[in-house]
Amino acid sequence: MSMPPAPQPPHQTPLSLWGAPPPAPQEKSRVGLMAAIIGGVSLLIVVLLATLVLVGKELEDSYPRAESSLTVPRTLLDGRFTLTKDDSSTLGRTLQRSWRHSWDAEAVHGVVTVYHPSSGERGELVLTGMYGRFKSTDEVRSRVLADNGSKNTRVKVLVPPEDDMPPGSRSHISCEALTRTWADGSTLTYPVCAWADGNTWARVADMTFLTSMDVDLKTAARTTLRIRSEVVKPIR
Repeated sequence: MSMPPAPQPPHQTPLSLWGAPPPAPQEKSRVGLMAAIIGGVSLLIVVLLATLVLVGKELEDSYPRAESSLTVPRTLLDGRFTLTKDDSSTLGRTLQRSWRHSWDAEAVHGVVTVYHPSSGERGELVLTGMYGRFKSTDEVRSRVLADNGSKNTRVKVLVPPEDDMPPGSRSHISCEALTRTWADGSTLTYPVCAWADGNTWARVADMTFLTSMDVDLKTAARTTLRIRSEVVKPIR
């Protein structure tokens, strides 16, 4: 008597046909997705860094070359004024710290000096300035004069800034007249002039007695131009 044939096992349907993907392809899919995300982020970082480098280079190129600096001569105006105080190492550093993060200034160094008349005349000439690399020089010049009385309530603007271009000047010089009052009630009216170029700016306050007797802003501008020619020197 023959035995009936053994029952055949039911056909094995792959698990993927029942809606569940096989484990190995699923893992590969996740790895590929992560690789794509990481690759995209890396590319974005590279593009961002390249953009920052290009922007930095463009900003660097927008500043003029450093070709001249602001010096501190022993005398000014053919010996009419003699240097009596050089506060560049103290007040000058304070000044440069306040300009260090300005958008229109780079590599700045502060200069603060006081000169007295060699003749013994009363009063003093104060030169405050900086050298480095500057752009938007018209705005720099305006800012320099605007700082005159901003922190001193005893200083008032008598005549607002006027632009002048004396003969021989390649840039404007701005001058204003200020009045200063001391605690004892005494007052002094004097001119203050400023220039600004690609490498230097300076504010000159002529607080001498004779100048205060006749404040002439055009004369003050010409005097400032002469001072500029004596203190601005090429970098060697």
